[in-house]
Amino acid sequence: MFIPLMKNLNMSWEELKRTPRTELVGLVTALSEYNILHSFDGYTDKGVADMAKDRPEMRQQYADFKSAQRKYSGRKQRNVESFKELF
Repeated sequence: MFIPLMKNLNMSWEELKRTPRTELVGLVTALSEYNILHSFDGYTDKGVADMAKDRPEMRQQYADFKSAQRKYSGRKQRNVESFKELF
């Protein structure tokens, strides 16, 4: 759990020890969601179908990508200027 946070979010060991576990779980979850959302950026359906001929597991990964994309594309974008506006 700590390696992805240290590698991808540049968190130090001291920061990890000071951060509450619930926040760490939230960061790992958000990082995972981010990786899924951007895993096939720049690829077309045809390109993925060609790659999936050699690696069949890519079909499920691409389906997860498309599902996450649909989940977030339907949301309306808001310009938030402060944290208090979210509540």
